[in-house]
Amino acid sequence: MGARKAVLRLADGGVFFGEGLGASTRRVGELVFNTSMQGYQEALTDPSYGGQVLTMSYPLIGNYGVNNVDFESPRIWAEGFVVREASESFFHREGARNLDSFLAKYGVPGICGVDTRALVKRIRKHGVLPCSLEVFEGAEKGGDASFEYSSVNFVEKASSKNVERFIPEKAEKMVVVLDLGAKRSIVKELNKRNIGVVSVPWNSTAKEMLAFEPDGILVSNGPGDPAILTNVHSAIRELAGLPMFGICLGHQCIAHAFGGSTSKLKFGHRGSNHPVYDSEKGRVFITTQNHGFAVERVPDEFVVTQVELNDKTVERMRHSSKPIFSVQYHPEASPGPHDACFLFDHFLKAL
Repeated sequence: MGARKAVLRLADGGVFFGEGLGASTRRVGELVFNTSMQGYQEALTDPSYGGQVLTMSYPLIGNYGVNNVDFESPRIWAEGFVVREASESFFHREGARNLDSFLAKYGVPGICGVDTRALVKRIRKHGVLPCSLEVFEGAEKGGDASFEYSSVNFVEKASSKNVERFIPEKAEKMVVVLDLGAKRSIVKELNKRNIGVVSVPWNSTAKEMLAFEPDGILVSNGPGDPAILTNVHSAIRELAGLPMFGICLGHQCIAHAFGGSTSKLKFGHRGSNHPVYDSEKGRVFITTQNHGFAVERVPDEFVVTQVELNDKTVERMRHSSKPIFSVQYHPEASPGPHDACFLFDHFLKAL
């Protein structure tokens, strides 16, 4: 790290100076925060963070390093990274590099020495903010911090460009995953249950997906505003005869497909400690979440079975007559907790 400087400039005029991490470059994005104490590697490589500058509220980040296993995609998707203290050294048997070199490898700027508690309080009060993050040596180059998050199709960037197959030797069922920016852990959970996966690009048609003769469809997580993905909504409607499981952005797209709507949350849900109440089971699950939009109008054919206890947003819904259900959180639990992993078993039974 050393002598490089960094500056985080917010669209509302706020300025935070600190020490530079990662790449010496400038990026713009939407400033969001995550409350997890661990899992920074999974967060940075989660495609759902496309277009966002990620702030970690936990004060010490990087102390267990970065390994070669816990990647949710091949690269970092966050536009920038903001932490209070970045550990230069790390202690973990699988650690391969430190946080600074990890960010630099993927060309992502970071800043440390920032009062992240003040940043989180600011976001909670005013909502997510457009921002710029620059790491520099010498003089700051500067530039405009304006950014219209909902005007960009981040799914087009995050989705795979080709059909990919992940088929276990003993696969008994086969599922098409509509890749809107899918985390690797979702595919791993399906494969663990001997479910073969054919992952298809975000703009695949229903006809193209049905050509694989799947037993079911999984609509994945991903970045951006679900309202603009009208082709995805259309494909989902045409596939309604098959068992279907939606996760995060997939959950929101299913809502749109059947006549519902979504709205943007003030500061979103990002962290691994979100309580969800299940009205059918009469119990609470602790979940990992990462989203800035939520289902506002539930489609007529759907029943809400879970809500977020903090703000009562819709967390799980199911079709009243078809084997279609969706959740707002991440049941693949990477990072944990693992309370909701049983949903993959539920999906398997529906196939």
